[in-house]
This record gives sequence, structure tokens and C-alpha cells, in this order.
Amino acid sequence: MNHIVTVQEAVTAFGDFLEPTDAELAAIEQEMPVILADVDLLDAQITALDRTPSEVDDRRIRRARRRALAARVALVNRTIDASLPGGAA
Repeated sequence: MNHIVTVQEAVTAFGDFLEPTDAELAAIEQEMPVILADVDLLDAQITALDRTPSEVDDRRIRRARRRALAARVALVNRTIDASLPGGAA
């Protein structure tokens, strides 16, 4: 009989060195509105999966899509504004 052995020690042996950097955490924080908007969109879509979507479900999905798109546009605009020197477009 072959025993299945976990490699937990090998995976966590370098755990202290694999923590996210401050820059990575800042990037996640900057993208958090997009992440939350995507979660809301998925929640609306999952709610409508197990039944025929009603008009309320359709409206909820459309609103969630618009919020997700607006969050992405705002993120892109923030990153473009931050990357261009002197505010030039």
C-alpha cells in the first residue's frame, strides 16, 4: 500500500518570505472597489441561476454590471492620472 504524504512543510517552509509587500497591499486596496463590484455582480447572477429571472433580477444584474463597469473605469482613470507626469493626457 502506498501512503499519501502531504507536503505541508515544504509549502509553508518559506511562508514568512511569501507575505505580500506594502506595494502589493496598496494595489489590492486600490482595486477593492472593482473587486466588490464584481462580487455584487456575481451575487446577482447566482441568484438568478436557479430560477427564471424576473424583471427585478434583470434590473439587479444590469445595475450590478453598470457598477462593475464604472468601478473599472474609475480604476483605469486613477491609474492613468497617477502615471502621467504633470497631469498631461
